[in-house]
Amino acid sequence: MDTTNHPLPSIGFYIKLTLLSWLSMLGFDFFLHAGLLSRVYSQPSPFLLPLDRAFAYIPIGYLSFLIFVIFLLWLMLKLKLQGWKQGAIFGFQVGVLTWGAFSIGLFSIATIPPTLLIAWFLGQAIELGIGGGVLGHGLTQSNFGRLFVQILIFVIVLIVIAIVLQNIGFAQAPLITNGN
Repeated sequence: MDTTNHPLPSIGFYIKLTLLSWLSMLGFDFFLHAGLLSRVYSQPSPFLLPLDRAFAYIPIGYLSFLIFVIFLLWLMLKLKLQGWKQGAIFGFQVGVLTWGAFSIGLFSIATIPPTLLIAWFLGQAIELGIGGGVLGHGLTQSNFGRLFVQILIFVIVLIVIAIVLQNIGFAQAPLITNGN
């Protein structure tokens, strides 16, 4: 939001914007992992937790995305970045740098399959680009009603696509056996 002739937005403004960006990232994350990458998670791996434990820890993973959104917003405010395009490009760049570094580190010490590592790297970079785009656009708005509706539609469409991919056999719906 251009604050040249206007007072700074309230903390509530930034909290709402953060939550909207986070929601957009969660929608893409569901599509990515329940849709495109679901087959990877259904195969036993010494690197991945069993599905029942992994599902129990999903909220912790989502909390990490919230931290990324806060980090992105903080950087964008410091750099005075606004607009969906600037936000999306910046978010993607931050995603490439952070997840590139994480991926190199993981590759050097873990048994993660290279294809999964590359998919995580690309997926998380795109996810941060989406989150950055929402933040950038939101910083130009004074009311989030329309943005909320757009994000809600985006999330619902991605969830539906992931479910369709599972139903047509492209993606595999996970079977959780509670460790038995």
